Amino acid sequence: MTRIKCCGMTRTEDALLAARLGADAIGLVFTARSKRRVALEQARAIRQALPPFVDAVALFMDDEAALVEEVIATVQPDLLQFHGGEADDWCAQFRRPYLKAIAMGEGAAALPRLHDYPRAAALLLDGHVAGEAGGSGKAFDWSLLPRGLAQPVILAGGLHAGNVGAAIRAARPWAVDVASGVESAPGIKDAGKLHDFIAAVRAADEGEG
Repeated sequence: MTRIKCCGMTRTEDALLAARLGADAIGLVFTARSKRRVALEQARAIRQALPPFVDAVALFMDDEAALVEEVIATVQPDLLQFHGGEADDWCAQFRRPYLKAIAMGEGAAALPRLHDYPRAAALLLDGHVAGEAGGSGKAFDWSLLPRGLAQPVILAGGLHAGNVGAAIRAARPWAVDVASGVESAPGIKDAGKLHDFIAAVRAADEGEG
C-alpha cells in the first residue's frame, strides 16, 4: 500500500480532513522561504489535533539549527524533513528520524545525491532544481528513479489526482507527497481535490485505472 503525505498544512480542518480520508502524514512548513509557512502556535494546534497513527512532519530548508530545535520543543513532530543543501551529519544532529528531499529537476545529474544521506529514514524526490523551494508543482522524469535503493522513496513534485496513478505504476514508491495538487491556494487545501487524490492512490494500489 502506497503511503500518503499531504504537505503544506496551515489549517487544522484541512489536516483532520486529510487524516479522515486516509493520509498517513501531514507536513508543516517552517522555512521562511515558503508561501506555506505556518506559525509555531498554529502548527502546535494542528499537531495536537491529529488522531493516532497520523504523523506530523516538520519541514525546513537551510534554516538555523535554533529554529529546528524550537520547532521540536514546541510542536513535537514525528519526523523532520530537510529541503536544502543540509549535509547528512547536520540533519542527523537533532536525533529525530528525518527525510531528505532531493531536487530531481536536473534529471540524471541529481542521481549521485541519492547516496549522500545514509542516515535518512527516507529520500523524498521532488521536481524542482537544487536551490528552489519545494511545493512548486513541477514533476520530474519518474523513469530516472533507480531500483533497489537502500532507503524508502517518497515521490513528490507536480502530483495530482490525474497523474498520481501513473507515477505510482512507474516508480513504485513507498509513499507519495502532495501539496499544490490538492490546493485552492497555497496552504489552503481543497476538499474535493484531497478526496480525489487519495482515491486515485488507492485505485493505483488496487491495480485500477
